[in-house]
Amino acid sequence: MTQDPDHHDSLGAMYSDYFLDYASYVILERAVPHLFDGLKPVQRRILHAMDELDDGRYNKVAGIVGNTMNYHPHGDQSIGAAIVGLGQKDLLIDTQGNWGNTLTGDGAAAPRYIEARLTKFANDVVFNPKTTVWLPSYDGRRKEPDTLPVKFPLLLAQGVEGIAVGLACKVLPHNFHELIEASIAVLRDQPFTLVPDFPTGGIMDASDYRDGLRGGKIRVRARIATDKKGILRITEIPFGTTTGALMESIVAAADKGKIKIAKIEDNTAAHADILVYLPAGADPEQTRDALYAFTDSELGISPNACVIFDGKPVFMGVSEILRRTTHHTRDLLKMELEIKLGELAEKWHFSSLEKIFIENRIYRDIEECETWEAVLKAIDDGLKPFKKLLKREVTEEDLVRLTEIKIKRISKFDSFKADEEIKALEKLIDETEKNLRNLTKFTIRWYEDLAKKYGKERERRTEIASFDRVDRTQVIAATETLYLDAKNGFAGYGLKKDGEPLEKCSTIDDIIAFTQDGKMRVMKVADKVFVGQKPLRVAIFRKEEDLIYSMIYRDGRDGHILAKRFTVGGITRDKEYDLTKGTPNSRVLYFAFHKTNEESAAQMLLVHLKSGLRMKNLIRPLHFAEFGIKGRSSGGNLVTKHGIEKIIRAPKDYDPKAGA
Repeated sequence: MTQDPDHHDSLGAMYSDYFLDYASYVILERAVPHLFDGLKPVQRRILHAMDELDDGRYNKVAGIVGNTMNYHPHGDQSIGAAIVGLGQKDLLIDTQGNWGNTLTGDGAAAPRYIEARLTKFANDVVFNPKTTVWLPSYDGRRKEPDTLPVKFPLLLAQGVEGIAVGLACKVLPHNFHELIEASIAVLRDQPFTLVPDFPTGGIMDASDYRDGLRGGKIRVRARIATDKKGILRITEIPFGTTTGALMESIVAAADKGKIKIAKIEDNTAAHADILVYLPAGADPEQTRDALYAFTDSELGISPNACVIFDGKPVFMGVSEILRRTTHHTRDLLKMELEIKLGELAEKWHFSSLEKIFIENRIYRDIEECETWEAVLKAIDDGLKPFKKLLKREVTEEDLVRLTEIKIKRISKFDSFKADEEIKALEKLIDETEKNLRNLTKFTIRWYEDLAKKYGKERERRTEIASFDRVDRTQVIAATETLYLDAKNGFAGYGLKKDGEPLEKCSTIDDIIAFTQDGKMRVMKVADKVFVGQKPLRVAIFRKEEDLIYSMIYRDGRDGHILAKRFTVGGITRDKEYDLTKGTPNSRVLYFAFHKTNEESAAQMLLVHLKSGLRMKNLIRPLHFAEFGIKGRSSGGNLVTKHGIEKIIRAPKDYDPKAGA
């Protein structure tokens, strides 16, 4: 058997083609909505199947699933889940039965137990077979819509989420009235802005929304109020979570010691209602901030507006999506008006023909005719004197329709009534032509009518606000104590037996440690963490304190004595910083810290040089005011080249001029 040299290449190319086909299928046919109708294929097929079944009454969801499977080549469970998702958005589907609860995360009942029908809004806005482009279904037996002729920014109203291959889509829901106002602004060529609005309410900071494109982010907070003394009540939750998940996050934060609560209760029914009971002495404001900092009471949401347009996925901001859907709505309304005008013209034409045919008794001319051709010719000849009154040519089809008029209609024909009907048609034709001439005004009226008809109880639910991110270190409950075991070089909140207490701390604090060899390190606090042998200082690291440190050290085993004042500045956690020149065997001889420059500069020390140096004065005063405050990496200033015996604080009454 000979080996095909191109076998591996062709196999690789084949797999590459298969993967691209699969990726393309998932993007176009499952995960990403179309720009113009705002629907994924499964949603579009569900709505089409519901429209086919629609008789004004509720249908079992199981039946809708079955009908949808004629168009959607996937399992019944995925279709059922998609129907529930559409129904919970409360816009296109009128639901009956247990459809679950988006607040609590409870699921819907099985499809055989729940019912649905299209809303009036859906019938008005989503469907029109005359303006729909039809495609054959997957098995070729039926026709399904390429896209539905939606005359509303449905994608932005409902929002959508989908994960494809190497691509994700997340369009957030927006307010019904604000979308209509923005669409009218587009038609009037006026500026507008759009920010999300969530069915769960809450408080939103959308200052970094960036038009819903990748890289943007919004933050949503629960609405938390002080109910009574010692009780916080959560009445609205952030979009994307549930009351159950929010409560779990609060309990988890309390278990980790990040917040202090006594107990928590969930009374959620139609609306969110969570009660957080505080322990005696707890500050409600600080606890509320801690809830925002450490629980799902505040969530960040990253939008990623992606749509199918022109047969491929396109990243498009919500403003551009709205502009294009508004212009598409105007185009659809134009098509509807043109179709209506054509139908009215046809109706006027035949009504006029019928009137001429009956009033002038042309039907009598066919009594002697023996052939079908003779019948049609007799009618056509009878109409000739009146053809100039018509607006188009008389066709053979028109003549055939005249022969189908029943004797009963001819005998009961009312000329006055016929004239009134023709006048009414002429009025409608004039009105339709006027609407076509003023298409933009007509489209604005269409949007205004939608708002009046369907805008009840669709006011904004999410409050727009601007808020700073809560500093977690400021609001976490200091429920632990930091202990130091100096002998063994360990610190932590689990060393109660072996260490001495230093200060209160929380579980998310950082600690800073200085050692005698001139090293400094900042690390996360834990039960037990190594801070170095014989540490000079171990404390909670608070950036905002910005302490001024003073240090005297020996450079190496027998080197010069140097002094410095410095601040710590920005640090990287767990990185070891050398506060000396880095010479091996360097040693810190004096170490202090102060909160203000005045306190630090006021330090007066006496440096005692080693005896036997044949020097008259072996005591040197050292005033730290002489040293400027520098960065932690500065080497310091020379104090003496000689060895020193000790360093002591100068007495309060010390006079440098008088000597020691």
